[in-house]
Amino acid sequence: QVQLVESGGGLVQPGGSLTLSCKASRIIFSINGMGWYRQAPGKQRELVAGITSGRVTNYADSVKGRFTISRDNAKNTVYLQMNSLKPEDTAVYYCNRYPSTLGYWGQGTQVTVSS
Repeated sequence: QVQLVESGGGLVQPGGSLTLSCKASRIIFSINGMGWYRQAPGKQRELVAGITSGRVTNYADSVKGRFTISRDNAKNTVYLQMNSLKPEDTAVYYCNRYPSTLGYWGQGTQVTVSS
């Protein structure tokens, strides 16, 4: 069964931090890269960060130096540590397979950066 469950979003002030978590089905997680994607209102969904099964990471230019992606294979979980958040980071954040996504998406988790 395909399962992607994101959590950890919320309202945070500019400059603040959040850590997102995504628990995936073992069938997805065990042999694939995993990524975090986001979709802001009126915009297309975009890749934020990806991590391969060999833990090679890739980041969008807009988040380099501020966000860190990691994975815990024992827990089938991928994390996104977000620091120095900006209002333009406001979006619904999703996890999915990386670099090619599945046709299925979870419910996402809302991140709002506002004073």
